[in-house]
Amino acid sequence: MNEIQAFLLGLIQGLTEYLPVSSSGHLTIVSHFFGIDGEQNLTFTIAVHVATVLSTLVILWKEIVWILKGLFRWNGTLNAEQRYALAILVSMIPVGIVGVFFKDAVEEIFGAGLLIVGCCLLITATLLIFSYYAKPRQKENISLWDAFVIGVAQAVAVLPGLSRSGSTIATGLLLGNKKENLAQFSFLMVIPPILGEALLDIMKAMKDGAETATAGIGFGPLAVGFITAFISGCIACKWMISIVRRGKLVYFGIYCAVVGLLLILFS
Repeated sequence: MNEIQAFLLGLIQGLTEYLPVSSSGHLTIVSHFFGIDGEQNLTFTIAVHVATVLSTLVILWKEIVWILKGLFRWNGTLNAEQRYALAILVSMIPVGIVGVFFKDAVEEIFGAGLLIVGCCLLITATLLIFSYYAKPRQKENISLWDAFVIGVAQAVAVLPGLSRSGSTIATGLLLGNKKENLAQFSFLMVIPPILGEALLDIMKAMKDGAETATAGIGFGPLAVGFITAFISGCIACKWMISIVRRGKLVYFGIYCAVVGLLLILFS
């Protein structure tokens, strides 16, 4: 992998991690058409995912500090910060189950080609468009049940072409949650799973040996990919929060539908 390829993969990862168009699907498309094999390089994959997590921490640092300040304050009942942290914890249960019991099956699907990506992009498009036109009654807070259902959407979105942010935000909207709350919750709920997955990958790299993990990549491309993913992730995270508040997800739904149909037709 050279610096140009690392820049392209880092840019795609950073932007599509937050925009509802599926980062895994777009990385699969780029890998197929340009021969860029970033998904199979363990060190690079860890680096760009950690970079996008750091971009979330930078953009949403005030919200994270708010949660941490109230997390250990006890007044005889759960406060708003503790309820929010509990909702994030509940949302992690489905993706944790998938990661522990179905990781190998998911990895096999990633090698199934562009047809599965196209079909999943159409599902993403359907969710985004339907959530735009659906008008359920608005709720003030994200309940624990809603958090679990949104977590199920996140777990299913491990499939290439199913957007994690798109699936979780659209599911939350269909459940009647306010769009002002959903983008923030969607981005915060992914931090623990990504860090957990990165930790597991690091442990696997240590077990397999450093040479296997870093094969085909040097420090230069790794640094370029990390920095690019971090900067583009910051931009996309802030942009996506603004887009959700304005209710403009339908345009991403149209984009996913067009790309999905093209992949199906030419696969």
